[in-house]
Amino acid sequence: MLSMRNIRKIYRTDLIETHALHDVSVEVRAGEFVAVMGRSGSGKTTFLNIAGLLDTFDSGSYHLDGQDVSRLTDSEMSRIRNEKIGFIFQSFNLIPDLDVFDNVDVPLRYRRLPAKERRERIEKAVEMVGLLSRLRHLPAQLSGGQQQRVAIARVLAGEPRLILADEPTGNLDTLMSREVMDQLEKINEAGTTIVMVTHTPECASRASRQIHLLDGEIVDLAALPPEGPASRTVASLAASLR
Repeated sequence: MLSMRNIRKIYRTDLIETHALHDVSVEVRAGEFVAVMGRSGSGKTTFLNIAGLLDTFDSGSYHLDGQDVSRLTDSEMSRIRNEKIGFIFQSFNLIPDLDVFDNVDVPLRYRRLPAKERRERIEKAVEMVGLLSRLRHLPAQLSGGQQQRVAIARVLAGEPRLILADEPTGNLDTLMSREVMDQLEKINEAGTTIVMVTHTPECASRASRQIHLLDGEIVDLAALPPEGPASRTVASLAASLR
């Protein structure tokens, strides 16, 4: 589903270069549920933005669902994002003046789908997350967990092949976090590939595989030497992820 080879990303200003990713190579098979972990500044958000075609990279190659996306135009990337990728954000990103139905409907309108098909998709997706009775509620009338489930329904209605989740439980309490993770597990079990950035070990443990980023590089915590400055840095990272 997702194949990156030697991806490098450098942010430049007049005074400084920031190397966000260093030769990152990642393979995610169709149907996998992968958690990406690392502390702030490790490159997680940059990785997710590149994976979701929201940002470009300086060198390397990236194939998404078998297609080389390195040289696509902005319009071509927008089409792929709309048709193949679903995004779930920490802040929900719901439109406050729209009810649940219309929030889920927004990305479907960009596809110019017929109204009947849109309605069927919306009702099916909202029912899957257990909020059909709240279809005409505004976001302010919902709990944080319910708002995140609306955001998940918005993704489901688009029937993406890949879901990218950026700290999807970051604004939720423990109980609501578990409910959201239950929903993501069900979606994954139905065949959708999920790549999730998280700081939370409990959430990461629900994924089938974990990737650890440190200073823009993928690290294998188990394969590092037991002593020395590098190992102490990684040990600190490992402790922060527990």
